[in-house]
Amino acid sequence: MKYLLLLLALVFIAGCVGSQMSSQIEAGDQIAVEYTGKLQDGTVFDSSAGRAPLEFTAGAGQMIKGFDTAVIGMKQGEKKTVTLPPEEAYGMPDTANVFVLPLSNIPNGTKVGDALYATNGQSVVLIAVTNETATIDANHFLAGKTLIFDIEVVKITKK
Repeated sequence: MKYLLLLLALVFIAGCVGSQMSSQIEAGDQIAVEYTGKLQDGTVFDSSAGRAPLEFTAGAGQMIKGFDTAVIGMKQGEKKTVTLPPEEAYGMPDTANVFVLPLSNIPNGTKVGDALYATNGQSVVLIAVTNETATIDANHFLAGKTLIFDIEVVKITKK
């Protein structure tokens, strides 16, 4: 009888350990992932390679919508590749984010295509110059693009 109780205790403990290891990500879990983000032509625009894994709270809106949705249900050690249309990533470019300014507001030597930083720290791109004006685009540089992410879950801390 004593051995039967010990055996049952071991099975219970093994079951608990196994279920904890295979638990799926739920909204509110703190997670860490390794990832690589690519454009459709294969160009890598961001990666955690050579850096610490990316940590965030799943489902909390800290990531772009499609990435946040993609990790829900994954398990530790699981890998996945997801393709996100612009609506699930940075959205479509918005003409309301394109501004025409007096050329005097742009630093000397700035060329079309150069990135500038607005007073709020936001990155903008100079897209056109005339004798008197400069046109800048404040859309995210990935707006309008389909993004491909390779994701690997390396840690899950349950909520």
